[in-house]
Amino acid sequence: MLHVLITGGAGFIGSHTAEALLARGDRVTVLDAFDFGYDPALKAENVREALAHPGYRLVRGDIRDAALLAHLFTTDRPDVVVHLAARAGVRPSLVDPHSYIDVNLRGTTTLLEAMRDHGLDRLVFASSSSVYGARGSGTFKESDVVDVPASPYAATKRAGELLTATWHHLYGIQATCLRFFTVYGPRQRPDMAIRIFCERVRAGEPITMFGDGSSERDYTFVDDIVAGVVSAVDRPLGHCVLNLGNAEPVRLDTLIRKIGQATGCAPLVTRSGDQPGDVPRTCADVSRAEALLDYRPTTPLDVGLRRFVRWLGARTPRPTRPPLAARL
Repeated sequence: MLHVLITGGAGFIGSHTAEALLARGDRVTVLDAFDFGYDPALKAENVREALAHPGYRLVRGDIRDAALLAHLFTTDRPDVVVHLAARAGVRPSLVDPHSYIDVNLRGTTTLLEAMRDHGLDRLVFASSSSVYGARGSGTFKESDVVDVPASPYAATKRAGELLTATWHHLYGIQATCLRFFTVYGPRQRPDMAIRIFCERVRAGEPITMFGDGSSERDYTFVDDIVAGVVSAVDRPLGHCVLNLGNAEPVRLDTLIRKIGQATGCAPLVTRSGDQPGDVPRTCADVSRAEALLDYRPTTPLDVGLRRFVRWLGARTPRPTRPPLAARL
């Protein structure tokens, strides 16, 4: 049995990871600030069932709080830290880059220093496919040059990888950096495209398609991502960077068509120009994760969308009149 500290553990991926670890008998401490861009009530809903588990502890606090981290590491003594806490999202980072630098870089540095001070040496770090920048073709390999991120968010994720490499070199902290590719599924943040599209299509509202529909994303169901995270928890690899994706890029116009099929509603599409910071394509080469983590994504997009729509329907029955528009 392991004791795992999950930063950002009340969020989308974090709450699912906590439940997966609890289900196999591990202890979990979650540190979450209940902010970073969306309604704290949604995070409270994410952790409601886990709170009843005897092996689960929730701490409300910020990764930039060195005193809090010192207290947690002294009292809880986790075996592994899964670091998911971050300011997320490409477009908001263009508007407020300073907060991304503060949370994602200062927060990660504060965490690494606290681990060093308390002799903790196993970290799983959530990075992002956004570090690959604007590439139009081919699969994305961990050996690719990633020196031209297309947004401040992407830059902070690449910098986080480099920080973990430095603390590994200097102090022996083992860090597995996982580059997540466009994760979707139950509990997805309300600002993410798949959730916005599904909610609006179900409500009979128009959705905005940025660009001509040819952009491609490697959409990855959250259960597959969580399986990769849990495997990384179990396998210290020194310092390592790995892709976690579905390895099957899908065009935006195809995604919209599949959302129509999953919801049983015809999408009403309006068109707009490309958005700053967006990239034309993502496609994960997951062969390294397959070899080192036994990572095998198993959820096709059609199946994942149906599961997501069922979850969404259980939370928000199809309205009889149009609700207020979500923000894109």
